[in-house]
Amino acid sequence: MSAKKITVTTINVNGIRAAVKERSTENRGLLPWLEQTSSDVVCLQEVRAEEDQLREALAPALDAGWQVVSAASSVKGRSGVGILSRVPAASTRVALDADGGEFDESGRYLEAEIGDLTVASIYLPTGEAGTERQEEKERFMAAVGARMAALVAGGRDTVICGDWNIGHTERDIKAWKANQKKAGFLPEERAWVGSLLESGWVDSFRLLHPEVDGPYSWWSWRGKAFDNDAGWRIDYHLATADLGRRAHSARVERADAYALRWSDHAPVTVEYR
Repeated sequence: MSAKKITVTTINVNGIRAAVKERSTENRGLLPWLEQTSSDVVCLQEVRAEEDQLREALAPALDAGWQVVSAASSVKGRSGVGILSRVPAASTRVALDADGGEFDESGRYLEAEIGDLTVASIYLPTGEAGTERQEEKERFMAAVGARMAALVAGGRDTVICGDWNIGHTERDIKAWKANQKKAGFLPEERAWVGSLLESGWVDSFRLLHPEVDGPYSWWSWRGKAFDNDAGWRIDYHLATADLGRRAHSARVERADAYALRWSDHAPVTVEYR
């Protein structure tokens, strides 16, 4: 598979077994979406399943030809990332540090070589301002930043997709004024994303949609957040510069109605040419 033309989607599935569940004739979940998508690669986050459970949930898609690699969390029922692809991955990696580290078994990072492209699925911790949870998030951010620097230095076309749990700018959160002191929109988190974009990475979606609010990719299940489009854009494709410049189209595949959602996130799809 050439990196010259490839379509990549990222989606936090909010539990793979829930995402594939058929809720009604109108809302049949992730599996029909996989039948219909034109994507070549689909990065999954918050799988919350062991590999055998993931394969069981995705069995119809795997029978239809999709390939999957995954990294489960050592804590059962938490985190977990995966990558679905039309062709098998040549190799995979979960370590952010070459010597291994704190997050190797966290189920928050998975890298795969697929054709001429390196694809990673990432799921940053949510964090909580002023707590140990935020300190853990910051350590993860530091480890990710180091790995991303190594990937840029390696020179291979790479895209890191996933739920970054950070809104970079005021355009990325509807209620940004109310969230300035909360995890996900802290000044230091936003500055970190900015530093990545100054060090050889491109926010593919924002490159194509520079002057719009959102489009948001996550909405709380509670209240009228979805109906009022009071969301967050936290699901990003960060691509190395050459690949990012080949981003041709980008879309958030927002459900037509609240009742048709099979996750609290929507798929974010970018076509690279």
